[in-house]
Parts: sequence; C-alpha cells; structure tokens
Amino acid sequence: MDKVAMLSEILGQDPQNAFARYGLAMEYAGRGEVEASLQEFARLLAGHPDYTAGYFMAAQTLAKAGRNQEAKARLAEGIASARRTGNQHALSEMQAMLDELELQG
Repeated sequence: MDKVAMLSEILGQDPQNAFARYGLAMEYAGRGEVEASLQEFARLLAGHPDYTAGYFMAAQTLAKAGRNQEAKARLAEGIASARRTGNQHALSEMQAMLDELELQG
C-alpha cells in the first residue's frame, strides 16, 4: 500500500486526524500534485486553524508553483497562527519567506 492510500484509509476512519491530513498534503506535494496538495492543506487548516506548519508548507507548495500572491496570503495567515500559538521559530521562518517573496515582487 502506498502512502497516499494508507493516509486516505486513516482519514476515512478519522477525518479529523490532523497529522494524517498534513501527511497526505505533503505526500501529494512531493509527487508534484499541487492542486490535490493544496486541497488537503485547505481541509487541514479549516479544521485545525492553529496547525501552523500547514500554512508554511502550503505557502512553499504555492511558491514552487509560481503562485506567489497566494503564497504570501498563506504566509500572512500562518504568521497570525504562529503568533496565536507562540511559535516563534515558525513565525521567523514564515516571515523570512514572506520577505523574500516581497523582494521578488
């Protein structure tokens, strides 16, 4: 069984499993399936708005696809999440990526 099938099975039994949803989004991103990945990140963040890593990885997926404006929006949401949860490391990483994207235009 491949990872997508395994994670999908877990989510079939427990749709609110944030770790499995994040893993599925990452697996799709790694396969280059951008839209599937972004759909899973959206589902993750809708149900778990403080799953801060989801914002950062969604933004990276968007940036790799050349969708910088959308990436900036996800980063802004992620920075807000990092502030809410006190995650300074994630906040600094996302701010650095946002700054880099701003320089690119």
